[in-house]
Amino acid sequence: MQSLLTLHSAYDVQTALAEAVRLRRKQKKWSRQELADRSGVPAPTIKHFESTGQISLRQFLLLWQLLDSLDTILELTQHKPSVPQSIDDVLKLRN
Repeated sequence: MQSLLTLHSAYDVQTALAEAVRLRRKQKKWSRQELADRSGVPAPTIKHFESTGQISLRQFLLLWQLLDSLDTILELTQHKPSVPQSIDDVLKLRN
């Protein structure tokens, strides 16, 4: 059973993804325009994403596939066994 309690908001995740894209772009020494040319995502959209965290999922994936592996995103869709949250959960798993 997974807990629904989290300390992170959707905004936190959006800004973290935008920062990850910005850092990877800079590691490759690409300007926003160069990333735009390679990805097909307009440079103003990349600038907006890096500053606000807002972008379409499709455009995010186009950027990510150039800067990292889409496998890292795809892994998020894979079911992971739940971690026991209590002694009762552990005992249930043993039976």
